Amino acid sequence: MDLSGFREIAARCMRLRIAVAGDFCLDRYLEIDPARAETSIETGLPVRNVVRVRPQPGAAGTVLNNLASLGVGELYPVGFCGDDGEGYELRCALAKLPGARLDAFVTTPERRTFTYCKPLLIEPGKAPRELERLDSKNWTPTPAPLQRQLINHIGRLAPEIDALILMDQVDVTETGVVTSAVRDAALDALRKRPSLLVLADSRRGLGDYPPLAFKMNAAELAALSGAHAPADVSAATEMATHLARRNRQPVFVTLSEHGIVAASPDGAAEHAPALAVRGPIDIVGAGDSVTANLAAALAAGASMRHAIEIAMAAASVVVHKLGTTGTASPQEIEALLET
Repeated sequence: MDLSGFREIAARCMRLRIAVAGDFCLDRYLEIDPARAETSIETGLPVRNVVRVRPQPGAAGTVLNNLASLGVGELYPVGFCGDDGEGYELRCALAKLPGARLDAFVTTPERRTFTYCKPLLIEPGKAPRELERLDSKNWTPTPAPLQRQLINHIGRLAPEIDALILMDQVDVTETGVVTSAVRDAALDALRKRPSLLVLADSRRGLGDYPPLAFKMNAAELAALSGAHAPADVSAATEMATHLARRNRQPVFVTLSEHGIVAASPDGAAEHAPALAVRGPIDIVGAGDSVTANLAAALAAGASMRHAIEIAMAAASVVVHKLGTTGTASPQEIEALLET
């Protein structure tokens, strides 16, 4: 796309209001200095000394981070955290994001804060190396009163926002934010306001989702379609087009090094190739950057073609940021679009 078109879309993003309903977690990076290694006197086991703790929003928070980096005017996280230390850190990290409004983000003693604790070895002259992660999750169903709070927040926000993103990150269905009742609330918001973009993304796949705009990868597309994984871009495009027609909503499918395909309900389809790798990469957060940039670009009036080109450029920026779940600014995206 031409740079003037991108700059116009980026400028419109500053006036957008976008809600993200999903599983917000705390990414807690523990930076370890190997030169300070010790042995425990008490146990005889190795001791790794943490020299820096770096908390940032993760999972649905990564989507929010990317929207903030784009300069989206108002951001509404819809979710929950526990009434615990990790929850305090998560709320503080969310509150620091430009444009974030936390009125719909609930602190509750009935849940623990979803946390990814990520130990990182930091050695001079080397890329950060992540060690075994320590996760904290909820394994029981989300209490019904908490679900009703989230549903009420979605209903309140829906008439006022330009896009709603559903970001489902939990392993066990009904234990997070995007329960079946919350999905139904999103569909109800769409039916009441058909012009509203409601984009859904789930790590478990979208098979139990109502007909909303879908973003998924090739494996998730195959599972949803009851077919083998698409062998090439052409096959993925055909499968995505069939699904878009069936749901009467757009479908976006990431294909790793083969880029992304998009299909609309009217049968139109587009493909944007991935950008060339420019050095060491870390793919963590790439999919979330695609989700955020697709939603923002489409809500800002971009064509389907331009939206996937912007999303691919953003993903390329993010994968080249090592040791963190990165984001892409308009300036970083523009630098790749003009090459």
